[in-house]
Amino acid sequence: MADSTEGYTDVQYLGLLAPTLIALLAGLVMHSFIIGVNVTNWWKGRSVTPVDHIVTSLGISRMCAQCTLTLLFLMDMFSLSSPDSRITLVIIGSVYNLFSDAHILLTTLLSIVFCLKISNHHSRLFLYLRGLIAHRTAFFIGASVLLSTVNSLITLLLVITENSSDETYNTTTECRNINFIYHATIAVFFPFLFSCISSVLLFTSLYHHITKMKMSRNLTVNLETYYSALKLVVFTFLYNTLCIISYIAAAIFYYFYCLNLLCFLIVLDFFPVLHSSYLIYRTAKLRSQMAKVLQNVTDFLFQRKHTETRENIEVVAL
Repeated sequence: MADSTEGYTDVQYLGLLAPTLIALLAGLVMHSFIIGVNVTNWWKGRSVTPVDHIVTSLGISRMCAQCTLTLLFLMDMFSLSSPDSRITLVIIGSVYNLFSDAHILLTTLLSIVFCLKISNHHSRLFLYLRGLIAHRTAFFIGASVLLSTVNSLITLLLVITENSSDETYNTTTECRNINFIYHATIAVFFPFLFSCISSVLLFTSLYHHITKMKMSRNLTVNLETYYSALKLVVFTFLYNTLCIISYIAAAIFYYFYCLNLLCFLIVLDFFPVLHSSYLIYRTAKLRSQMAKVLQNVTDFLFQRKHTETRENIEVVAL
C-alpha cells in the first residue's frame, strides 16, 4: 500500500512535511526509549518477560516503518518518483509494507499474550496456549516477521507482474490493481480479527472478576490494577480499530479514486506513537525509567539556567 500516484502541490507537501517530521521525531524518541530500557535490562541480566520481548520487537518494527515512510515521502516530495526510479519506490514501499505488517502482527501477538497472561479462564486449551506462548515467545515473534516478509514479497511480485504486463504505464489501471486490496485484507483484517477475539475475552474476564470482587466486599483486594488492565485493553482495542479503519479507507480511496496514499499513511503513523506512549505510561518499569530521564533533563536545564544566572550576576557585579 505504500505507493503513490499523482503528487501533491508544493504547498501541500510543505503542509505534510511538518506532521511527518513530528511523527518521526516523536516515534524515534518513544520507540528507542522502549528498546533501550528492555535491552539494557537484558544486558544487565535482569528479568525480561515475554511481553518485554514483544514490546521491544514492536518498537523496532515501528521505528523502521516510520523511517521508511519518511524516506518515501522525501523521495516523492523532491520529485524523485520518476518512471526511471519507479522500481526503487516499489522496493522501498515493499520494505515499508514488511515493517508495517510486522508491527500489526506483533500488536496482535501482544493482545493475545495479554489475554492468556491476565485472563482467569481455566479450560485445558487455554492453559495449553498460555504455556505455549510463555515458552515460545521468540518463535512467535520470528514467525510474525517471517509471515510479514512473505506477504510483502507476494505484494511486490504482484506489483511487478502487473507493471510488466502493461507495455505503457497507465495510472488508472495501476490504481485498480487487486494487490492493494489483497494486502489490506491479508495484512490487516485477519490480525485484527484475532486481536478483537483476545481483547473481548480479556475484557470479559476482567469485568467478571472485578464484579465478583465487589460483590464479595473484599476490602483487602486492590482493584486499581484490574482497572488499569481494563484501560489498557480498551485503548489497545481502539488503537487496532483505528488502524484497520485507516488501512481500509486508504485502500478504498486508492482503488476507486486513485488518490495519493501518503496523507493516509502519515496520519496512520501517529497511532503507533500514541500506543507506545501509552505502553510506557501503563508499564511500571518503563514509567519509572521515563520519570528518571525527565528528572535528569529537568535538573540539567535548571542547573544550566542557574549557572547562567550566576555568571550574569558576576558580570554585572564586575
